[in-house]
Amino acid sequence: MTDEGVIGREAVLHTIRRPWKLSVEDCPCDVDFTTWLAGNGVTGRSIFHFGSGEHHHVGLYCARDGAGNSVLAVTATPREHDAYVRIVTKQPEVSKRYAVQFGDIYTTNAALLPVFDIVTLFHLCEFRDERNDAYGALTDAELLELMAGRVAASGHLLVYPGSYAWARAEPIVEAWASSGVFERLDDFRSLRVYRRAG
Repeated sequence: MTDEGVIGREAVLHTIRRPWKLSVEDCPCDVDFTTWLAGNGVTGRSIFHFGSGEHHHVGLYCARDGAGNSVLAVTATPREHDAYVRIVTKQPEVSKRYAVQFGDIYTTNAALLPVFDIVTLFHLCEFRDERNDAYGALTDAELLELMAGRVAASGHLLVYPGSYAWARAEPIVEAWASSGVFERLDDFRSLRVYRRAG
C-alpha cells in the first residue's frame, strides 16, 4: 500500500502508492461534502481538504459549480498529484479555484497556512504510522488541533465516521470536541459536522 521516496539522508517521506478512485459505495464522504456545500448554499468560502483522491471530486466540483468556493487539498499519493497536474495543464482555469499540495499532511506548518472557512479531515488516522515518526511528523491529535486552529470564527470542521480508521479517530475527535471551542451540529449523511463558536 505504501511507497517511500527519499527526502533526505536520514528520513523518507511516507507516501501512498495506490491512488483512490471515486467509489461512492465504499467512500461517500467527498460526494456527501459537495452535496452539503450545495444544500447549505455555501459560496465564496476557502476550504482545506485532506485527501484529493485521483478523482479530485471536491476540487473540480468547486472549480466548476460557480459558487466561488476555493479548495486547497493535500495528497501523499504521487499519482493523485500527477492527475492534478494533467488536469490543470489542459484546463488551467481549474487552478484559479483548486490547488493540490503534494506531501505528508502530518508535516503541516500552521505558519504557512491561511485561515479557512471549512476544513475536512475525512481521513484522520488512516495514513499515520511509525514511518512518520522518522521525520518528526505530527500525531493525529496534533494535526486535528492544528487544523482546527486554522478554522475561522463560525467556520466548520467535518470528519467522516465511515472511515476504516474511525475506531482510532473517534476518541481523538471526542477529546478535541470536549473543549467546547466547536459545537457539534446535526450530522449530514455520512459526515459529522462541527462549527467554531462565533
